[in-house]
Amino acid sequence: MHRLEVLGKSLLLDCGFVQGNRVESYHRNRSFPFRAKDIDAVVLSHAHIDHSGNLPNLLKQGFAGPIYCTPPTRALTAVLLGDAAKIQAEDCQYLNQHRPPGEPALEPLYGEGGVYKTLLRLQAIPYGQTVDLFPGIRLTFHDAGHLLGSAMALLEIEGTRLLYTGDRGRPGLPLLKPPAPLPAADYVICESTYGGRSHLPVDETAERLGELVRQVVQRGGKLIVPAFSVGRTQTVLYFLHQLRASRQIPSVPVFVDSPMAVRATEVYRKHADCFDESTVQWLQHHPDLFGEGQVTYTEKQHESVALNRLPGPAIILSASGMCEAGRVVHHLRHNLEDARAAVALAGFQAEGTLGRRLLEGRETVRILGREVAVRAEIIGLTGFSSHADHEQLLADLAPLREKARGLRLVHGEPGPATQLAQALNDAGFADVGIASPGEVWEFVR
Repeated sequence: MHRLEVLGKSLLLDCGFVQGNRVESYHRNRSFPFRAKDIDAVVLSHAHIDHSGNLPNLLKQGFAGPIYCTPPTRALTAVLLGDAAKIQAEDCQYLNQHRPPGEPALEPLYGEGGVYKTLLRLQAIPYGQTVDLFPGIRLTFHDAGHLLGSAMALLEIEGTRLLYTGDRGRPGLPLLKPPAPLPAADYVICESTYGGRSHLPVDETAERLGELVRQVVQRGGKLIVPAFSVGRTQTVLYFLHQLRASRQIPSVPVFVDSPMAVRATEVYRKHADCFDESTVQWLQHHPDLFGEGQVTYTEKQHESVALNRLPGPAIILSASGMCEAGRVVHHLRHNLEDARAAVALAGFQAEGTLGRRLLEGRETVRILGREVAVRAEIIGLTGFSSHADHEQLLADLAPLREKARGLRLVHGEPGPATQLAQALNDAGFADVGIASPGEVWEFVR
């Protein structure tokens, strides 16, 4: 969430949920460090909840302007925000039932009505089409290759070019076209999620997934894959499909336990024009890319509960990807104490999340008010990440070195951001900094 003040207008670049410690996040998400009614427009890079999740709250507190995004992002945002409202309601109901007497009840930040009002504000702009937001301020979206519809936002302000990368994707992943080259810019706001770190090659990650499936099936356990319902779930399904088609894994029941994933997968099917060439070719022989009759999508809550009584082996994909909310929390509570089971963490795990604690090797974790022993196998599969890693970011940014007069790193924890900043300084970039909450960055037009 970055505020841009220029030519008498105030624009917001993304408006996402803070994720991490539940109590801290709840209070941080509830209030803004500015008056919502002072924002004239929002530029939304993509639909992931850490970029879009607080938009309904922004409207609730007085924002009345347009929200600009790509057409696929508009469709996916409807899915994600609707699910976010539902999860908030369910989590508040559960937590209120288990709160000590006398403590005030928790309330969702917004409901379905707030989501509906937000969707009415979304204005879709295709990649490559330049529009005038306000006099002297122009916007062009470029494909970021991170998620269906994800975009880099190039803002031209009376000849000065500001580039906001959003979440930068990585080439080589299936489904989506590779990220477009970074357009030339005077100033850059760039993500730094995987600064200082490298991803395993995609093929090696797929092999590790296949090996894990074979081991869990042999043990007769369940493989729990906490995966973001939009993006990561479709990627994991794609690889499971290929592994099964090539007979590298046995036929095992696969469940996608997320109503949002069902709706998101339908959005993916309707935007096949965003797929890369290899996926288009695969579709010619496998038209049911995300199912092929081998995947069961569970939408109703009683179907989800029934999965906990299902004997293994089985694979369950469920949100959220950081294990902080949603149905996967219940699957973890029922399976972490089973030594036959395994948990494959297929994405970035933010500091303070349950997913991070599992990845750190904690012997016990607290889930829904109860201490749970961790006996299941915990595996990190960050090779499925749709973020560019350290070397990729350096390579992508390199062509901008001569023109860019300033660069600020965002969307990264202090360690990774510091390592990326140092590497950019060593590469000859001018004025590289790491943004901090509340910091003001002034640039000359």
